[in-house]
Amino acid sequence: MKVWLILHVVGVVMLLGNIVTAAFWKARADLGGSVEDIYKTVRGVMVADYFFTVPGVAMILISGHVMADKAGYDLLSWNWIGISYMLFILTGVIWGVLLLPLQRRMIKEAKRSLSSGRPNNEYRRYSAIWNVAGIFATLLPIAVLVLMISK
Repeated sequence: MKVWLILHVVGVVMLLGNIVTAAFWKARADLGGSVEDIYKTVRGVMVADYFFTVPGVAMILISGHVMADKAGYDLLSWNWIGISYMLFILTGVIWGVLLLPLQRRMIKEAKRSLSSGRPNNEYRRYSAIWNVAGIFATLLPIAVLVLMISK
């Protein structure tokens, strides 16, 4: 059981660590205004998602499900674990439906903006939507973390 718990905690650290640092570096690049920095950063955010977010999510889901099953929890009940699953799924929907497509568009628009030296309006629009969706996609897993710890 301890191996599953360690995998679970490592997955949580990978997920939350990546989404918080991605937001920090993207905000920093956007505030700096250098299109080259913005382009490198939004590309880096996408790469980091594949190296940290995706494996972190897989580790969380697999280890969490195994531990819940071994502990006899009903995963579909209205308790801390059912609510956690619901919030985690909602986070995944936000990430898959909004954030990933927006990241691809931001990369494309940042690359287009390199010749002008400043971010174009499309990049700014996609970035603003990404920022708002990203807040929700960050707060929801933090709420799950609070539920997990306080159980």
